[in-house]
Amino acid sequence: MTAAAKKVAVIGASGFAGGELLRFLLSHPGIEVVLAASSSGSGAALSDTHPALRGLTNLSLDKVPSPGAWPQLDLVFLCLPHGASRDLVPTLPAEAKVIDLGGDFRLQDAAAFASFYGCEPPPAALQTTFVYGLAEVAAAGEIAAARRIANPGCFASACILALAPLLERGLIEPRVIIDAKTGSSGSGAKPSASTQHAGRVNSLYAYKSYAHQHLPEIRQALAKLAPGWGEELVLQAHSTPLVRGIFATVYAQLKPGISIAVVDAAFHEYYAAQPFIRLADHSSPNTNWSRGSNFVDIGWVSQGRELTVFASLDNLGKGAAGQAVQNMNLMFGLPQTTGLWHAGGVI
Repeated sequence: MTAAAKKVAVIGASGFAGGELLRFLLSHPGIEVVLAASSSGSGAALSDTHPALRGLTNLSLDKVPSPGAWPQLDLVFLCLPHGASRDLVPTLPAEAKVIDLGGDFRLQDAAAFASFYGCEPPPAALQTTFVYGLAEVAAAGEIAAARRIANPGCFASACILALAPLLERGLIEPRVIIDAKTGSSGSGAKPSASTQHAGRVNSLYAYKSYAHQHLPEIRQALAKLAPGWGEELVLQAHSTPLVRGIFATVYAQLKPGISIAVVDAAFHEYYAAQPFIRLADHSSPNTNWSRGSNFVDIGWVSQGRELTVFASLDNLGKGAAGQAVQNMNLMFGLPQTTGLWHAGGVI
């Protein structure tokens, strides 16, 4: 580890997102992980919780430090349940940058936050210190200049990236329906009736109809590209037997006179400089392509004015930990791909 390595902490290190984040960070050439902590931290070896990290680190899984007891840090990652980051951020070292992988700081509308998350929103003065961290649609330099980042949600990332080129050029009508499917790891590491293997392996069902917390997040991000857009968007989430992966199918209607060639150009030109976006053109991607990686695969097909866009990503990769590392790279002036440039699973 070089003297110039940035010192980071992972809070919520016992969960799936925290473990995946550590997997990326421990092989990152510019980073030193100096603290892995959780509310259940006992001081035992981190590899006891995440056996895949054996041989990669001697870190222990510790308790979250009390105010004033934090080590010297350049950045803190928060991988916590909704509502927890809101209370922890004010106690963090003032000099440390922050990336929150939870939902506490994604929404600017306090009423929408309370309605969709079911808990008290963060104070406005705190929420406004966070920048929404989806690099592919962020304003140039916005993430690099930020000290605090709200990492996007997994469904939101797939849906926003599927729609952004179309809205930026005004190619589709406002009525959009999204059928989005997720793997069980998106529910977190804590077992429940809906996530344990016996209940999930042969199961497929819809949940949070018209009430998923990523719906206002999608609307908020896309309204920046097309002011006033998003009220007619419908998001329906589905639980699937997958362990990892997000697959979003977006149904839209092209405006009169818009050809598929115009759509092709919109996607290719919008994402030409984005290293983690891979375009499948007139076909469907597969969740296996991005599994374990930070890549997003996008395809599209059309019939007349009817357009269907497919977006696939790993909910623990680009949907959480990978995206957080991508944002960290930008904040530290590193290439976006540093520590992330590897393929997904072959099968």
